[in-house]
Amino acid sequence: MKSLISFAAALTCALATVRTISAATVTYDFNIGWVTANPDGAFERPTIGINGEWPIPRIEANVGDNVIVHATNHLGNQSTSLHFHGLFMNGTSHMDGPSQVTQCGIPPGSSFTYNFTINQPGTYWYHSHTGGQYPDGLRGPLIIHDPKSPFLGQYDEEIILTVSDWYHEQMAVLLPAFNSKGNPTGAEPVPQAALFNETQNLKVAVQPGKTYLFRMANIGAFAGQYIWFEGHNMTIVEVDGVYHQPAEAEMIYMSAAQRCSFLLTTKNETTANYAFIASMDTTLFDTLPEDLNYNVTGWLTYDEVQPFPEPSLVDELDPFDDMTLIPYDNQSIFGEPDKTIELNVIMDNLNDGANYAFFNNITYKAPKVPTLYTALSAGDLATDPSIYGSYTNAFVLEKGEIVQIVVNNLDSGRHPFHLHGHHFQALYRSEDEAGTFENANVTEADFPATPMRRDTFVLYPDGNIVLRFRADNPGIWLFHCHIEWHVTSGLIATMVEAPLDLQASITLPQSHLDVCASQNIATVGNAAGNTADFTNLKGENRPPNRLPDGLAQSCPIYLSLALMEPPFYELKRCRPLTSPRFTIRGKVALAFSILSGILGVLAVAAYGLSADPAASEDSVLSPTEQGAVEAAGSVGSSSSSNHEVVPEPKGREVLVISAGGGNRS
Repeated sequence: MKSLISFAAALTCALATVRTISAATVTYDFNIGWVTANPDGAFERPTIGINGEWPIPRIEANVGDNVIVHATNHLGNQSTSLHFHGLFMNGTSHMDGPSQVTQCGIPPGSSFTYNFTINQPGTYWYHSHTGGQYPDGLRGPLIIHDPKSPFLGQYDEEIILTVSDWYHEQMAVLLPAFNSKGNPTGAEPVPQAALFNETQNLKVAVQPGKTYLFRMANIGAFAGQYIWFEGHNMTIVEVDGVYHQPAEAEMIYMSAAQRCSFLLTTKNETTANYAFIASMDTTLFDTLPEDLNYNVTGWLTYDEVQPFPEPSLVDELDPFDDMTLIPYDNQSIFGEPDKTIELNVIMDNLNDGANYAFFNNITYKAPKVPTLYTALSAGDLATDPSIYGSYTNAFVLEKGEIVQIVVNNLDSGRHPFHLHGHHFQALYRSEDEAGTFENANVTEADFPATPMRRDTFVLYPDGNIVLRFRADNPGIWLFHCHIEWHVTSGLIATMVEAPLDLQASITLPQSHLDVCASQNIATVGNAAGNTADFTNLKGENRPPNRLPDGLAQSCPIYLSLALMEPPFYELKRCRPLTSPRFTIRGKVALAFSILSGILGVLAVAAYGLSADPAASEDSVLSPTEQGAVEAAGSVGSSSSSNHEVVPEPKGREVLVISAGGGNRS
């Protein structure tokens, strides 16, 4: 099978083709265009493929290789770019890929060349980093083989396995509806399916008594995945390109963008096949459609003749805690930080009615000039964070600094945070609903001496995390949530690392300049495109204005008058306010309005339930009275049937006022 790679065969091939210990140049020619795909067998749709195929090709190289990717955009209706997720791009920050950050997007009909050297082993992936595009299919594995891997002699073969979520509608349709006043709570679209290797019912052929290195990547847009193999344990040896000391796990959790490599030893007989399962983290979803199958099943195939059993039910989802991993190299915790960046995650509405994501009350808006180009053209002003724009959350880092990032989640959902250009040490992660780190009563002495490292780390609801890294890689590096809906709604910060070193080391290739020129995008100037005065940001791109004080649209309450079935009321998840929005008078007015409403409902209910003194003893209504009752019933029925359906809230956020009886589907 295509996903099965014999390590022995690969090594023999490498020895025979110069791709041995000496570096090689690996070249890929990618024509990016639309194809048609139906991976879950339920809906055929346009999908972004490469060279007329989907799933897209795997990129493979050895440590030390030079990789060249010639990308040509044949989409016709969309720009694109490629990001090589997890690669440091040492000395080549301009090859990192995010549009309007390190390059201009590649417009239809244009080409762009990525050229970089890889000095890190492990399991990675590549994807579009333009306009929320990669869920349409432009995503695939990137594998860097290591001739010096400490685990080389411990497995017989490699198996590459991706897990992902899948939407039946294109992002060009989903995104405008998501980021609109019609979706004031920011409820993310729920995927229609989960996939293994971009398909379902995957069968992975294995042989008895062998050990396999599984290289697994979650290349999805939204859903975290719980993963387990029935009848087999996993021994984790690498996460996000960092070797760790072997750790046994029965179940793992992988957020969008995370990778995990593990050893799996097969049984000594071939009398049965075994299911392996990925189950989407439904706590991320605001609603659970009735037809959603949130699991995907594959099978370790010992014998094609044997049955392929349905997976067994599990009592609980209890995954391995990645915080307990210990790096294989035993790298000690970095010293106390030279710079601490504190980021508060907030979801809130702006005055267009749509919901946005914020770091410290700033929702990201791409600058008119790519941030890297501003750094390269600003001279000594490149160390002034203001020139990169009011809405890019820019932080300038000095070379060699120890940088600590504290992220406080003031939102009720999980967020997988990814840092470009670095691995970070994960020093601390609170439990759910622990509040901010400031109130955690945690000191430097409480951090692990040898913290685990990776490039994508999950922050729990209403909790906090502490990350630390050394600023030893000059470049422009994003720090962002890797739920693609949150990227598009602005949950991004920009690390401008050693910009004066960048000026001395990078000269932009012609393909950078050409794709910008074809779109009339400036390649010099500040975030507003101003070259005469880099401190003047007049005309910069900006998000909609903030809501005026007194409006509390961050926590819209939906009243579902489901009179025949409980619950009577549902409270949609509240997005915390960035600041108090009610004046004292407003609070008093709101309180009296709510009280008046409740008293009014109670009065109507009491009146409706009381006996009619004018009624006869046998309670027979006159024809006129009967008609009035029927008319009232008709109005009530019409009102109920036309009421907008409320998305299912997350379990811990549902307020249920029950009148008894009935079942809620």
